[in-house]
Amino acid sequence: MKHPFLIGITGGSGSGKTTFIRQLREGLDESQVSYLSMDDYYVPREDQKVDKLGVHNFDRPKSIYREEFVRDLKKLYKGKTVRRKEYVFNNELAEPKMLIFQPAPVIIVEGLFVFHYKELRQMLDLRIFLHAKDNLKVVRRIKRDRVERNYPLEDVLYRYEHHVLPAYEKYVEPYKEKADIIVNNNTDFSMGLRVVRAFVEKLLQK
Repeated sequence: MKHPFLIGITGGSGSGKTTFIRQLREGLDESQVSYLSMDDYYVPREDQKVDKLGVHNFDRPKSIYREEFVRDLKKLYKGKTVRRKEYVFNNELAEPKMLIFQPAPVIIVEGLFVFHYKELRQMLDLRIFLHAKDNLKVVRRIKRDRVERNYPLEDVLYRYEHHVLPAYEKYVEPYKEKADIIVNNNTDFSMGLRVVRAFVEKLLQK
């Protein structure tokens, strides 16, 4: 390949994006597949917009450092290394690490607004949309946020109803028709994973 192949992966919160990407990269050397996630580009909590009840809303396109994300992706695309401090989602029990992203022949770009940001969407060579029913996504979100991010259950449910779901319907789902591949994850994504994995392995052989 003359230049890196960019794969954009999006889907609603709880659709399985992180797990899908982790399994996709299993067995592949880091020098072959790089991974850049919007999760590490959130604007600090104190600078996030609050709703009428004073709850910070992290599910808006402006909740992400958009320009910095696109800038770093372009650096990777040009063969440059990217360093960024890990975002720990305001979890006081977590110690942030310095993340190092290395350039690679295949670059996976993941996040809620990967397709919504026009300049980013136009850079992608392959667009993948992870789909799951709303009831499954909220259950997965509860498990993740309570265990990994130390969020109270009431907070998780409130955010899902008032922030997460409206944002999905407005900024994520409308771009489903622009996806090249839709992976159904209501039960499991094994078949979709096999298809994408085979495609990536073939790319790396060129």
